[in-house]
Amino acid sequence: MANIRGVRAISLIAGTLLASVSVPALAQSAPAGESGDAATIADLQRQIDELKAIVASLQTNQTAPAAAPVAQTITLPAPAPGSAVAVTATPQAPGAPAAVQLAEVGTPKPKPKAWYEKLRLRGYTQMRFNQIISGDADAPAGVSRLRTIGDSDVRAAGNFSFRRMRLILQGDLNEHVSLYFQPDFAAAVSNQSVGERRENSVSLRDMYADVFPTGDKSFRIRLGQSKVPYGWENLQSSSNRLALDRTDAINTAASGERDMGIVAYYTPPRVQKIWDRLTADGQKLFGSYGAFGFGVFNGQGLNRTETDNDVMMVGLATWPFELGGIGLDGQVLEIGGSVMRNTIRPEVRTGGVSPVGFKDDRVNLHAILYPQPFGVQAEWNWGTGPEFVPASGRIEERPLKGGYVQVMGKIDESPIGPFYPFARWQYYRGGFKAAVNAPRLETEELEVGFEFQIDPSLEITTTYGWASRKEADERRFGQAEGQILRVQAQWNY
Repeated sequence: MANIRGVRAISLIAGTLLASVSVPALAQSAPAGESGDAATIADLQRQIDELKAIVASLQTNQTAPAAAPVAQTITLPAPAPGSAVAVTATPQAPGAPAAVQLAEVGTPKPKPKAWYEKLRLRGYTQMRFNQIISGDADAPAGVSRLRTIGDSDVRAAGNFSFRRMRLILQGDLNEHVSLYFQPDFAAAVSNQSVGERRENSVSLRDMYADVFPTGDKSFRIRLGQSKVPYGWENLQSSSNRLALDRTDAINTAASGERDMGIVAYYTPPRVQKIWDRLTADGQKLFGSYGAFGFGVFNGQGLNRTETDNDVMMVGLATWPFELGGIGLDGQVLEIGGSVMRNTIRPEVRTGGVSPVGFKDDRVNLHAILYPQPFGVQAEWNWGTGPEFVPASGRIEERPLKGGYVQVMGKIDESPIGPFYPFARWQYYRGGFKAAVNAPRLETEELEVGFEFQIDPSLEITTTYGWASRKEADERRFGQAEGQILRVQAQWNY
């Protein structure tokens, strides 16, 4: 029955073909002469004979015994743009449906992404409330007031302020070069109107390219404006630090933490593996800096014009040790240090910078026992730097020293999310080279606080401190004392 249907179908197709060929030919030959008619009839007869032969061949194939299936392959566009599939139809038996198989022929190499498609944008904002609860919130001329060098909004009339508004654009341009760009929209600019400050101005923080000469990201050369690798807490991001401000002793080495220059970092794979595990555990590390680093910078400070022909040289080394071998499974102790050699010309009150340079050399030691659930972090540094001496009325090279000790906890589960309690004591005696006339600082402060991570995008930190400070102004004397309440909301995006 199937063969009869096939023959009839073939005959119908052949008849249609004959009609399609003969009708136009006859129509075209009607007006011609007798000789033309004869030629037309002969041509039609030839076409009819050819079609009969085709029909006979089709009938023979249709009625012949089933032979081995012949696979036919057709290449069709695949669902995904730019790819293709092979469609293989294999007859199972005469008249039976063909089995169809799809096989991937090949996927063309995707078009490389443009550089702007490889970058990502992220950032964070910190809003603060500072309140001097008791003590020397204000004082007459010549007497120190309770102030901090880390936050200029700790003052008698201060309430709410933006401490940082950062946007970060970063990404790999290719396997050898990556980009990092970070402006801050919460900088303050002075002397806009008879000395009045203007808040929330834009200031460049980071703009650098990381170059990976071998394609291996364990070694990188950083070009541009970036952090100076001196002090563990200086390298730690403010978005990741427990205490609201860096300590005076460490931060005075590189106020703003950054300078223009070139620095090389190297991180052995086994060290990076430990740091990756700590990051996944929610620990607060110091960021994308190496276990070893060495750099040369202008040495004048963040966003300041270089004023001499000397460079600042800085070296860093840090190493994490896993303590599982002594029964402290998962615990890590990191120790290291850094050195700085520099010459600097501080700003002077009469205008411009000092006509001579001053030695600015330091050495730092640090240690961090990561909290699991309790830990300790400490740093101390010693050195020589510029300092204003009231007795002589000029800036001189003087010794400096100071550091901090911080104890902290890490509670992963609480009713409102991860919880980090901490307490920090800091001490410093020495000059502050980033301020006008490099005034002497005498700082001693104890603060306790806690950080709640209510949501991955929202952190709340509260601190209460007891402070004794000399104001960073060589025209004011004595120690200011008092207690400070501070609250910060940080949202990450």
